Amino acid sequence: MRWPSARGGGLGVAALTYVAVDYLRNVSPTWHERLQPFLWSLLALIAISRVPFYRHWNAEFRAALPFLASIVFLLSALLFEALSVRFVTAVLGLDWHSDTPPLPDTGQWLLLALNEKLPEVVVEILRAHIIGLHHYLMLFIMLGFSVLFDSVKAPGLGLGARYIFTMGIGRLLRAITFVSTILPSARPWCASARFMVPGHPHPWAQKYYVPYASDANAIRQVIRKDIAYAEIGKYPGDYRPDWGSMSFLIDFLRPTSSEGASWYSLLKKAGGGCNDLLYSGHMLVAVLTAMAWTEAYGGFSSALIWVLVMHSAQREIRERHHYTVDCVVAIYVGILLWKMTGFLWSAKDGTRNSRLTKLDKIQGRLLQAAKDSDMDEVRELLKDVELGSQESQNKGPSRIMWLFACGTVFFSLTIVILAFTHTSDG
Repeated sequence: MRWPSARGGGLGVAALTYVAVDYLRNVSPTWHERLQPFLWSLLALIAISRVPFYRHWNAEFRAALPFLASIVFLLSALLFEALSVRFVTAVLGLDWHSDTPPLPDTGQWLLLALNEKLPEVVVEILRAHIIGLHHYLMLFIMLGFSVLFDSVKAPGLGLGARYIFTMGIGRLLRAITFVSTILPSARPWCASARFMVPGHPHPWAQKYYVPYASDANAIRQVIRKDIAYAEIGKYPGDYRPDWGSMSFLIDFLRPTSSEGASWYSLLKKAGGGCNDLLYSGHMLVAVLTAMAWTEAYGGFSSALIWVLVMHSAQREIRERHHYTVDCVVAIYVGILLWKMTGFLWSAKDGTRNSRLTKLDKIQGRLLQAAKDSDMDEVRELLKDVELGSQESQNKGPSRIMWLFACGTVFFSLTIVILAFTHTSDG
């Protein structure tokens, strides 16, 4: 992977300072409480001070609609993912989660073997909670704001649209993947500790899975007959609340009487789920942040972020939040998805393309002037191309653009505050 050179080093220093200050919560909570608010206040004030000097509000305005559409798409993908998480947890019942052993994972074996071979200090570094989900989100927010300092190619909303849209595609593909084949969790106690779904399987699983789950002869017969032939055992009935027009969700969410009467509250409890959700959502966020940082900013700080991504991956496996395959797949899916969404924003200079487009339009007049040996006309046409490419960059913001600028900064800082408040635990 090519590492483009960074424009200055301020953004990389700020990002690594943020990660280091936040890690103080594990080392010195007192200093963390003092330094973290100071750091965020300082960064916010510096960013706001740059707003009057920012020259690309027209480009930001054009990127606003794709940005908002990307947010709607991501929220829709997250809703589908939440439904899928609850379904794969509930459909087989809590007894299946407790009784089904984790899958054999050679990555887990490797890390346990390394614990015996590596120096203790190295093992402790590998175990340390250096960076989490909320850090990667904050690092991207810092990257987006850096357009104010010309550290990253404008528009920042275009970069944000690409990040959010790619995230939405990744979450949608992830939900389709893990709902297709249900895998047992690497933590067998998770479901009973976090969910209150019935202990017995759903009628769909009773008919199509349970009779053929372990009996080799039954599996052979169902393959030969290609029909669910076995009789269903006797199971308790499921609780069916009145959800009105949303009652079709009952079979997917399998509510219990103690969980309340709202289907929405069940989805909020889904969280990360308690099956193995192939691939890792945490790693997807980490990889997309690293890809955005590498393309938009580059430099040594990008290499360090990739090192942190690898640290996060081994910790996901070490702590058995995911199997190794989940992290491996998340890494290459994140890289490929980011490569596919360059049409929303790209670090490549678009000025050359706009000049070529304008040259295309005046090609006939330019050729005619050359044939007539009219060099003055050729100079004028080429000058128009050059001025046209600079016009949008040098044009100052109008009053409407100033209102848009203030609204954008307010909205962005609000998102930062909400992310900082509600994702501090990852």
